[in-house]
Amino acid sequence: MSLRALVLLFTLSGLALPGWAAECPLMLQGELPMLRSKNSIDLCSQFAGKPLVVVNTASFCGFAPQFKGLEALYQRYKGQGLQVLGVPSDDFKQESDDAEETATVCYVNYGVTFSMSESQSVTGTEAIPLFKELAAQSQAPRWNFTKYVVDRQGKVIASFSSSTQPDDPALIAAVEQAIASTP
Repeated sequence: MSLRALVLLFTLSGLALPGWAAECPLMLQGELPMLRSKNSIDLCSQFAGKPLVVVNTASFCGFAPQFKGLEALYQRYKGQGLQVLGVPSDDFKQESDDAEETATVCYVNYGVTFSMSESQSVTGTEAIPLFKELAAQSQAPRWNFTKYVVDRQGKVIASFSSSTQPDDPALIAAVEQAIASTP
């Protein structure tokens, strides 16, 4: 390949990368393995430009009944573009090591239809990039079912503790603010 062709290639790739980064916020760069599937969730293509609630979950946590409320929240606002992403984690020692068992809890026991990944680390140095960025913009989860509301630009509007129910007025207000945000 000639020097001229290499310079052109690097110039064009340099132009393309900033455009891609601008379209895809840092927290949404990457993929997660989808629960009960051989497919992956491409965070950027699925969630960029959309209001999003991210929740670290655990099947055997006392807060697991919040799956029902999260599903209700998703159903209430999905027509307005809201996405919900559940990320199971055993960081607090309340998630199964068996993905099928996790899937049964989510899909069968609670009727979850929103996106769920396989179990991931969400705290500390082992946290996945999504949760590192959520922590940088807000705070790291202190327990299961910490909820992050993210606007269409990929910025955390608010985070809520495990004890905050999905139908809490403050969480609903943050979701509506995220929906009203511009990409």
